[in-house]
Amino acid sequence: MLACSAASAAGVAFRTTAVSEGPVRALAHAGRFAPAEAVVTADPRAKPGNERRVIIVRARAEAVERTRVRVPVLLIAGDPRWLRLVPSQRVRLRGRFVPPTGPGLLAAVVIVRGPPTVLGPPSAIQRTAEHVRARLRAAVARLPPDQRGVLPGMIVGDTSRLPPDLADDFRTAGLTHLLVVSGANLAIVIGAVLGLCRLAGLGHRRAPPVAVLAVFAFVVVARPEPSVLRATVMGLIGLLALFTGRRRQGVPALAAAVLLLVLIDPELARSYGFALSVLATAGLLVLAPPWRDRLARRLPGPLADALAVAAAAQVAVAPVLVMLSGEIGVLAVVANLLAAPAVAPATLLGALAAVTAPAFLPLARVIAWPAGLAVAWIIRVARTTAALPYATIPWTTGGLGAVTFLLAGGAAVLLLRSRRLRLCAAAAMTGVLAAVVAMRVLAPSWPPPGWQMVACDVGQGDALALSAGPGQAVVVDTGPEPALVDGCLRRLHIEDVPLLVLTHPHADHINGTSGVLNGRNVHSILTTSRTSGREARLTDGLPVRPAQAGQQWRIGELTLSILAPQTTGPALSPKDDGTTINNASVVFVARKPGFSALLAGDIEADAQRALESAVPRVQVLKVPHHGSRSQAPGFLAAAHAPVALISVGARNDYGHPSEATLRLLQGLHTQIHRTDIEGDVAIVHTRTGVTAVPRH
Repeated sequence: MLACSAASAAGVAFRTTAVSEGPVRALAHAGRFAPAEAVVTADPRAKPGNERRVIIVRARAEAVERTRVRVPVLLIAGDPRWLRLVPSQRVRLRGRFVPPTGPGLLAAVVIVRGPPTVLGPPSAIQRTAEHVRARLRAAVARLPPDQRGVLPGMIVGDTSRLPPDLADDFRTAGLTHLLVVSGANLAIVIGAVLGLCRLAGLGHRRAPPVAVLAVFAFVVVARPEPSVLRATVMGLIGLLALFTGRRRQGVPALAAAVLLLVLIDPELARSYGFALSVLATAGLLVLAPPWRDRLARRLPGPLADALAVAAAAQVAVAPVLVMLSGEIGVLAVVANLLAAPAVAPATLLGALAAVTAPAFLPLARVIAWPAGLAVAWIIRVARTTAALPYATIPWTTGGLGAVTFLLAGGAAVLLLRSRRLRLCAAAAMTGVLAAVVAMRVLAPSWPPPGWQMVACDVGQGDALALSAGPGQAVVVDTGPEPALVDGCLRRLHIEDVPLLVLTHPHADHINGTSGVLNGRNVHSILTTSRTSGREARLTDGLPVRPAQAGQQWRIGELTLSILAPQTTGPALSPKDDGTTINNASVVFVARKPGFSALLAGDIEADAQRALESAVPRVQVLKVPHHGSRSQAPGFLAAAHAPVALISVGARNDYGHPSEATLRLLQGLHTQIHRTDIEGDVAIVHTRTGVTAVPRH
């Protein structure tokens, strides 16, 4: 064991040296453009960027500038043809190499120009797996949207059709592991399969082989990528030890597997996903058996198994989840217990549909229908749990959060061991519960009465609503995803949009436009007069008008006064950089009795300085460009706004909002409200001015 540990440590050191030195890292330090050949190692992922979708591809560099190498790199591309690639394909590319900033073992990040040049087909296994995935998507295409988004994720980890709001509900409910191929996911699947075996009368000897077959079927369908194989190893170790009764052999087997896997792939030593898989398996080995034995005294065997597995896995991974997310899933164990009976039917029927689809698609669609019903139950559990108050509670992030969580857990164990302390804790919790209930009863509903403006929580993007009457709102920008802005407007009960303002043609401001159009009457659309016309593909043929400085729009009591852009600037081109497009944003002041706000799009420091003399005093400032560092102090000060709103996504890749901008706003004695922390933020008129009311 010591020899394996030493070898593993040596492997990590060797891999670290390989990625931190050599020709690829030298190119990154120099920031040079260079040709390269690489092998794709994971499915390409797309996410919204400033101007277009950003495509992220994990790969292994094989050659740079005629020099053979073998180091991991991260490719960032914009051409949609990168999304067609399949793991194991070899491609030729040209891009700018830059040093990596994240914790992973990467030699470089490569900003790729143009499409890939494909040098060969994927391997036979990957080609087969991709065919199965595509046919599975076809088999579930007739299911309701939520079901056809979740079922492929459960079977093969394909979440390309998963609505963003549903993904958020799964995260809040502690069910995200069902959407990825992970050790925790396999543990719950194994628990569900064994529970069904028990109900069928199979004993401890015959049930584990059935679960092993289910795991191997899962792996075949899910595509044998390294992450899937790692999860399988963790799941099989937990299965072997938990259901053979040989707990003492299970922990050494887990330790040996960890060392072996880290030796094979040293990057796992810095992988949170791998840590979660190991912890979930350890929970099954150490915590689940005694918990199952105790529960079996009072509960039926299958229920005791399911509850022990769900609770043990959740408790074991909780410190790492708290460290990463800064939240404690209070209802996660309950949600997992409720979802567990549907996981095995959904997974097994889904896998059967995936296997059947390549040969006979009509039969696969029939099989997918009952699988969809099982998935519908899981979705209902996720939606209901996420909608409950205090489904998660905030906690400190990072190492401090993990340590304080462990200390709190230790204190809870001590409380449970003492009858007197249990009574004191029960009395205190009763008081807290009564206070929480009273707060919920007395707290205003959403949206708060008399709201004037709402900054919608749409992640890393902008979407705002200005009240224009009952059921009416002027919508300013639409965020990166249709479902997010649609959900916000539904919560506000908006059915009519007299005017939709798209401040500038960046994806994080316009890609959610179809969500605003979903079931609502949109009368007119206002865009920057310098637009290149990119918004037209999203506006469904509605009348589009250019905004010009000096214009005024009146909708009931609401008046919009346009401050920018000036019409003297050149029309935007797709080749313009992000700053040029940001500075072409529509900037305007919104006023109605008792309320005023300055909405400044994404204009940066130069454009802000040009507008300083035109900025009036307002009550609310929508901070430009998500609070980025590029701010003109004079522009922010000229507004004299007592309230500042920052629309920004949690843990975004851009470092928004900048600490310098936050200090600047604090120096102006402005109350700062952020959507990444508070969710939707409403501005409400009061007798003394305006106040901000967060939804969370």
